[in-house]
Amino acid sequence: MFKYFENLVDPYCDYPEADTPPTRLWPFMAQYMRPFRKVFFLATIMSIVVATVEVGLIGYMGRIVDLLSTDPTTVWAIHSVEFICVAAFVLLVRPALQALDVLLLNNTVLPNFGTLIRWRAHKHVLRQSVGWFENDFAGRIANRIMQTPPAAGEAVFQVFDAITFSLAYFIGAGILLMDADPRLLLPLLIWVALYGCLVGWTVKRVGPASKAASDARSQVTGRVVDAYTNIHSVKLFAHNNRELDYAKDAIEKARETFQAEMRIFTIMDVTLVLLNGVLIVAVVGWAVWLWMQGSASVGVVAAATALSLRLNAMTGWIMWALTSFFRQLGVVAEGMETIAQPIDLVDSQGARTLQLSEGKVEIQSLSHHYGRGAGGLDQINLTIRPGEKIGLIGRSGAGKSTLVKLLLRFYDVEQGQIKIDDQNIANVTQDSLRDMIGMVQQDSSLLHRSVRDNILYGMPDASEDQMIAAAKKAEADDFILDLEDPQGRKAYDAHVGERGVKLSGGQRQRITLARVILKDAPILLLDEATSALDSEVEAAIQETLYGMMQGKTVIAIAHRLSTIAQMDRILVLDQGRIVEQGTHSELLSAGGLYAGFWQRQSGGFLNADEAAE
Repeated sequence: MFKYFENLVDPYCDYPEADTPPTRLWPFMAQYMRPFRKVFFLATIMSIVVATVEVGLIGYMGRIVDLLSTDPTTVWAIHSVEFICVAAFVLLVRPALQALDVLLLNNTVLPNFGTLIRWRAHKHVLRQSVGWFENDFAGRIANRIMQTPPAAGEAVFQVFDAITFSLAYFIGAGILLMDADPRLLLPLLIWVALYGCLVGWTVKRVGPASKAASDARSQVTGRVVDAYTNIHSVKLFAHNNRELDYAKDAIEKARETFQAEMRIFTIMDVTLVLLNGVLIVAVVGWAVWLWMQGSASVGVVAAATALSLRLNAMTGWIMWALTSFFRQLGVVAEGMETIAQPIDLVDSQGARTLQLSEGKVEIQSLSHHYGRGAGGLDQINLTIRPGEKIGLIGRSGAGKSTLVKLLLRFYDVEQGQIKIDDQNIANVTQDSLRDMIGMVQQDSSLLHRSVRDNILYGMPDASEDQMIAAAKKAEADDFILDLEDPQGRKAYDAHVGERGVKLSGGQRQRITLARVILKDAPILLLDEATSALDSEVEAAIQETLYGMMQGKTVIAIAHRLSTIAQMDRILVLDQGRIVEQGTHSELLSAGGLYAGFWQRQSGGFLNADEAAE
């Protein structure tokens, strides 16, 4: 039975992906609700049925009181069939209706609705560009991805569990009182009007207050995760107290926003108690007065009393449900600031798969300043022949990394174009472009997974032998076989920790190299590929790297000039422009910037400050 209801909706069903999601709350929620339309309709019906049954039972209790006022010896003889039918309904039908209602809510809606939102939100965020992620805290992004789905699920739950039920209950209560005596409806209507005013006052304030509190909590998460992610820097500079102060500012803001939210609930609770007192006195008092006038039976007084007490018990729950509903919507609205952001880097309409035949790279009139009008690259023209090995050097900020990021299309170029085998990379799919490029970065961070998973990231369907062969070529197999994590997993099954923190820089770099070796892409980008290696390992790796380069188009960024001296051509970037190019010997003979860098090396590294002088 549970499986049937749990599988009524598939949270991973296909859906039309939108590059620009709705930015208003209700259209945003509506796109996630589409697979649940039939379930929501049935849940609405069941909520109304359950409320009607509850009101009907209170009305029937009034009838029983009236029947008890008659001759006891004849009650059973006349009404026995009626009593048995009602008893059977209460024992069998009522639980079945309640079960269907809660199964729809607890087993169909709650688990699947939140899962659907989390899955689609994560899928949407993963499509964002590198630049988008660089402009926010990873912790805050993750926090919004995690807290928005349960908030949306809770809001939907309250619609059916409380809001629809309470509306049906109030209408049923009004009908019951009016049927007993139309005059009993008057105090209920007055109370409903006052209750509605309180609800309006609360809802108007609790939405913005909960959004502010949720935003403050996300800021706390972002700052705390930032400190944990950079714990080495925190410890290295002995800045525990500084990080505590930085976090305390956000924690205090979260406390203040939460206090403001709780004040609203305190005012609401006190006012609600006063209103409920008015309800009990007005309805019960009026019913007693009608009985004293001979206009109402004892059963009517009993039903009115029971209904008033039931409403008194329900109103706090209903108010809590309503405020919870709008609080959760506030959390969703805060999460939308991340989840509903448009994709800022998309494949062009009709983008094709990159067809790579030779590996020729052409850069034409390329300028990119990150929207600032300065920095980055300025009017770069460059043709890299198929299979040519290019070395790229320059001072920090000269534009080396920018060129690599644009070649990978982590950003769209602001001016000019980049072609690979006569295909503008702006007109091919991003995935097919990056499939053709292998990249070894200076920051060799790894996934918090096993060594095997990290190496296979280069080619997920590679065999075990291929994976181990790649590790051996990267001089990584020996140290991998000695690894063991705290859970007892060994060798290639050992987990490396967040960003590979359990390994040394050189070990991380070799696993990264193994991953790229396994990928075997026709275009190879090396950004300080051996910077984290000691001299002995680097000497062994250099031979592997040169082997990797055979038959590939290569761009290698290096500060250690000896690592690129054997390249076919070396480019010198300065202030976003190519100011020198040629072979190692040609550039030394020219006596320009490259020659100056070479002369001022210390241990083979570029001393950019001295060169600038």
